[in-house]
Amino acid sequence: MCPVTRAGRSYVRPGVSGDVVERQAPACHDRGVAMTGALISDALVGWLGPSRSTDLPAVAIADPASGAATVDADALVVRLFDQEGRSLVRLARLFVDDRNAAEDLVQEAFIRLARNAARVRDPERAPAYLRSIVLNLARDENRRGLVSMRHRSVLAQTTITSDDDELTLREGQRQVLDALRDLPERQRTCLVLRYYDELGPDAIAETLGISRNSVKTHLQRGLAALEERLAAAVRA
Repeated sequence: MCPVTRAGRSYVRPGVSGDVVERQAPACHDRGVAMTGALISDALVGWLGPSRSTDLPAVAIADPASGAATVDADALVVRLFDQEGRSLVRLARLFVDDRNAAEDLVQEAFIRLARNAARVRDPERAPAYLRSIVLNLARDENRRGLVSMRHRSVLAQTTITSDDDELTLREGQRQVLDALRDLPERQRTCLVLRYYDELGPDAIAETLGISRNSVKTHLQRGLAALEERLAAAVRA
């Protein structure tokens, strides 16, 4: 049994000792975090599709200099574009209002992947790598030069088509996504990485270039703010 709250303050029912409430509080908090995290994960899967590893086969060619196998960059990028393009645009739209800007971010993410594909040793991690690029680009307010490399990309003649209007989301999922969009950008990013890509604090910190403590703070504040927004939506 969790302690009752009134106006944001703990309230101990008659006959329930303070010691019992103190022991129950951490467990209640953990259950609340788990429930909110599950709601976020469900909403993001509804919006972005399942977070999955690419089924791209290990397309490789021999490096003439060393004889070692390297990733075929064009094949990797084209297959990932077909697999992940729409989902990545929807991810970007959690952070930018304009669809064209979201498409620009995704195009740039693929361009950067193409430039660094030779370093890819595990193609199964490429989708997560692309999402981290999109999130970091979305954080950058100065997006000048995003199109400067397009004519050199294997995607130059390819258009990302978005099926946002065809998505069918439950009302609860829409409420969670709306609440997520209202959060500060850093909190939003940490929650997406935690509950969609299932990254731990250390991996999130590495992805975003911030400290582990900062990640934990953003996650805690983001979860608390999202819970408050969802509770307000229920009361409305």
